[in-house]
Amino acid sequence: MQGNNDKTMAIIAYILFFIPLIAVQNRSAFLNFHVNQGLNLFIVGVAGSVILNLLHVFALSQVWGLVVLVLAIMGIISASKNEMKPLPVIGGLFNLIK
Repeated sequence: MQGNNDKTMAIIAYILFFIPLIAVQNRSAFLNFHVNQGLNLFIVGVAGSVILNLLHVFALSQVWGLVVLVLAIMGIISASKNEMKPLPVIGGLFNLIK
């Protein structure tokens, strides 16, 4: 079972992934996992938004924002339950935080 600080920071990782990255010096495997998932979500979310906006597909850009929001909520729920479940489709794309 994770401590409350790790759980709180894991939840924050899906909103602003860099806060736990900067604020916590000795991150647990649980927190590293969720920071990675938050980073994946950020990278894919920004890339998708940029691509859709460059293509001037504004309606899909709005749908994309909802998809990213749903994935963030799924990650927050996973972190709040002390689970280490990867996000669907994008969860395994990058493993940048060791």
